[in-house]
Amino acid sequence: MTNSKLFRGLVIAILIFALIYLISLTDFIFEPFWGYVGAIAFPLIAAGFIFYVTNPIVNLLERFKVHRILGIIIVFLLIILLGYFVTNFIAPIVQSQFSRLIDNMPKWVNSVEGIITYWQDNQNIIPPQLDDTIQGITDNLNAYVERMTTFIIGFFGQIFGFVFSFFLIPFFLFFMLKDGDRLVPFISKFLSKKKSDSFRELMTNINQTLSSFIQGQFIVSLCVAVMLYIGYLIIELQYSLTLALLSFIMNFIPFVGPFLSAIPAIIIAFFQDPMKAVWVIVIMIIAQQVEGNLISPNVMGRVLKLHPLTIITLILAAGSIAGFLGLLFIIPAYAVVKTIISHFYHEWLKKQPEGEKDIF
Repeated sequence: MTNSKLFRGLVIAILIFALIYLISLTDFIFEPFWGYVGAIAFPLIAAGFIFYVTNPIVNLLERFKVHRILGIIIVFLLIILLGYFVTNFIAPIVQSQFSRLIDNMPKWVNSVEGIITYWQDNQNIIPPQLDDTIQGITDNLNAYVERMTTFIIGFFGQIFGFVFSFFLIPFFLFFMLKDGDRLVPFISKFLSKKKSDSFRELMTNINQTLSSFIQGQFIVSLCVAVMLYIGYLIIELQYSLTLALLSFIMNFIPFVGPFLSAIPAIIIAFFQDPMKAVWVIVIMIIAQQVEGNLISPNVMGRVLKLHPLTIITLILAAGSIAGFLGLLFIIPAYAVVKTIISHFYHEWLKKQPEGEKDIF
């Protein structure tokens, strides 16, 4: 019995849960460590994101016989120029549009309440259940809007709070671009030949997973945001730049991101002109068709190989646990964990005798 795979699997599971329980009892030991991790988490993640976006540019310059340090300096100059352009041309427009959006929210709430009240007063045959539901929505409409406004303001407040960590990002980014390819060989020197090969393969797979997702999703999100912005300008939709930037950010959430970014655009268009809401839906459909049939297949393919139901489940769980940041990071984090588990599973299979490669 003790030699059966099921028994050994149960023992391993019990030991893992016991270890987790013991760690939870001694969590005070790890508080300084988690404090350190929390302090560098944002600049490290931000620098990692920029690294995967800019590293192909540095590699391209290197192929044209440009020294890597000089290529990194060129990339930093491009980032500074982009920052100058955003600060002086895009940020003021977005700030103005966002301020007007917040100022107009109470008017929209009053309009919705007036429409609902008018409809209730002029409808004689309304089921009691539907009437109670409408009344409940009307009573809580202000609360819903206040929560939405609080969430939006809190989200931008978090962004401005992160600004204080920005000064670390250039340092992390510089050394990632300069010495990023040296980390794996350095660690491999301390491992045996077999473990070193396995470690190199694992890190290569993780790097490919992250680079494919970040670079591909960045290009896809940028293309969709540009298409939507052009469409919004054509139909003269208010807050067009702000909505396009929101779409750029939300498109980093696979599968459901585009639908989440469509909701505020349709609502705003409806209050401006109900017909514009229809045109917004048409623009969204055209942009998603171009993205789904032309851009994504050529840029990303199916790099993560995740089922839509898996994506939705992960996003719902991450959103309830970690909020908006959880929505952004859960998919790449899951892909990395999946890559690690798959790697060690295949390593385990290699060690099993022929005919005994089933887990149970």
